[in-house]
Amino acid sequence: MVKNADILYEKAGILIEALPYIQKLYGKTVVIKYGGNAMHNDDMTQKILQDITLLKFVGANPIVVHGGGPDIDAQLKLMGIAPKFYNGLRITDEATMGAVQMVLTGKINVDIVAKLNALGGKAIGLNGKDAKLIEAEKLPAQDGVDLGYVGNITKINTKLLNLLAGDEYIPVIAPIGCGLGGESLNINADTVAGAIAAEMKAEKLIFLTDIDGVRSDKSDPDSLIYHIGVEDIENLVKDGTVAGGMIPKVMSCIDAIKRGVNRTHILNGTIPHPILLEIFTDSGIGTMVTDEWPKSDKYM
Repeated sequence: MVKNADILYEKAGILIEALPYIQKLYGKTVVIKYGGNAMHNDDMTQKILQDITLLKFVGANPIVVHGGGPDIDAQLKLMGIAPKFYNGLRITDEATMGAVQMVLTGKINVDIVAKLNALGGKAIGLNGKDAKLIEAEKLPAQDGVDLGYVGNITKINTKLLNLLAGDEYIPVIAPIGCGLGGESLNINADTVAGAIAAEMKAEKLIFLTDIDGVRSDKSDPDSLIYHIGVEDIENLVKDGTVAGGMIPKVMSCIDAIKRGVNRTHILNGTIPHPILLEIFTDSGIGTMVTDEWPKSDKYM
């Protein structure tokens, strides 16, 4: 009996630890970018979607933006098209755009919505062309490289998101933009999540990725930075410590903070219940970026 009581006391302690964080998030917007290899593990997917559903049930307003890079690459392989990237962005010709739209809106989005609904949530699937949710223009060539149908966000329909997220729904958004002529534009999901968080003045922006967060030494898992300020993380981008696919995540964190988002997080989405562990515990598990951390020579 004592042993069982100890377990119950431990569980009660966890709930008490979470209480102030739950209170702080009540009625607040939390934007979650979901993607990477965690999407291909049914058990991990279930735990992440449980986290999101719980956020809604305790009074927060989660908005999900999903990626789908590995699925898009697989579809392109079937079509005989070699994926191409520049500075972390997918070079998107007309055929690639068709594959992107098919995978994101026709497969991944509906699957996430169905799973959230099965958990008791009320998820609704959207892409940027729905009610002009994400208006965009074609991104100009970068260093002479034509990126094709890649979008630069010009406007977010926050009215629609406020109506849905402020009610009982969980918006699930595929990162397809609506071009000036109504054409579909491929937009990096990290960029979309950051823009939505900024325009919604979200309390939190969370990126789920395949590593634990930002490292001071990218080859050393033990060098994880748990809390860092904007200036310090900008320096990590400049000196090349942050590179490749991590750049859009970090730049979205920085932009969101500068535009009014309170805190941004980069987490390992392959850890069970990563969202709950990060935002409802004192220690957290990933990298939190804020504008309030003083510049220093030591990262913590």
